[in-house]
Amino acid sequence: MSTPPTKAVISLSGGMDSCVCAALAARDYDAYAIHFSYGQRTEAKELASARAVANTLGFNDFLHVKIDLFRQIGGSALTDSSIAVPEVSENGQIGTEIPVTYVPFRNAHFLSAAVSWAEVLGAKKIFIGAVEQDSSGYPDCRPAYYEAFQQLINTGTKDGDIEVATPLIHMRKKEIVALGLELSAPLHLTWSCYSGEDVACGVCESCVLRLRAFEEAGTADRIPYAGSRV
Repeated sequence: MSTPPTKAVISLSGGMDSCVCAALAARDYDAYAIHFSYGQRTEAKELASARAVANTLGFNDFLHVKIDLFRQIGGSALTDSSIAVPEVSENGQIGTEIPVTYVPFRNAHFLSAAVSWAEVLGAKKIFIGAVEQDSSGYPDCRPAYYEAFQQLINTGTKDGDIEVATPLIHMRKKEIVALGLELSAPLHLTWSCYSGEDVACGVCESCVLRLRAFEEAGTADRIPYAGSRV
């Protein structure tokens, strides 16, 4: 009699990296998705994308969590309408400093909710598609951040045996695209734009990073763009 697969909770944003991370988790684990609406500009589109990815990958459940904190405190171009989403200039550098699209300490909130649900489910893994290379330079996407959070889980949960997995954190974006194609991850269902919900702007940091990744991987990105800095 075979042993049933271990349960895992995946923080599923609806973006490209998250989708590839989810495909890895769904391949090896009994997968449960958790998605956060936190007042981001593309909240509705991200939710629809995350649901579509979870359905396509055959996830067991989809938990939609609403957090109003980030909209209330502002301080990020993603959640504060008074702060414009910056455009990347032609051949512009990305990740040299922390941008205004950083949402203060966001991933700690996401991880905390995922760990809480994992304890109830009896899941032993938490997956999150954090990426340090080829990224905007967010401090909550660094390996040391997840190492520190792992210690918190070890000491602050009932059994202390839930592991945070960040399988993409050291990968280049083009490698993530290639891995997604290898896994047949539904990249065409994902959404990365910081500002548009019908057509991706093509000029925000997230769009530019994504477009560069597809170009360097030698394949076409199937979502619609209004323009491009690539």
